[in-house]
Amino acid sequence: MTARPEAATDRSRVLALAAARVADETRGTEIRVLDLREITPVFDYFVIATGASRRQLHAMADEIEAVLKKEHHDRKRGAEGYEEGRWIVLDYGDVVVHLFDAEAREYWDLEHLWSDAARVPVPTAGAGSR
Repeated sequence: MTARPEAATDRSRVLALAAARVADETRGTEIRVLDLREITPVFDYFVIATGASRRQLHAMADEIEAVLKKEHHDRKRGAEGYEEGRWIVLDYGDVVVHLFDAEAREYWDLEHLWSDAARVPVPTAGAGSR
């Protein structure tokens, strides 16, 4: 596996933790950040969070996009699932944000699929990660 430059992986970690913080602030639950750098050359981090409704998933996605653009000068490269609103994927290149409703999260079970990934501690302001 080709090593990524240290500055790039540090930036990826900052973006992943920022997305996780916003998910927490918008009342997301079961927020996880998976470090994939030792597993795949394709991504550095996955951010995974659960929302209670389609409306909440949209709010999380919109706010993550706004914060990463405004505070980190980064734009998403793509998104999927926004219209359906059961699983929204925001692609930031080295960081991919997965926002699920509870049923879709259980079905796809990304934490199990990527169980070899290290979990990054997520500092939270509220009860979102409980």
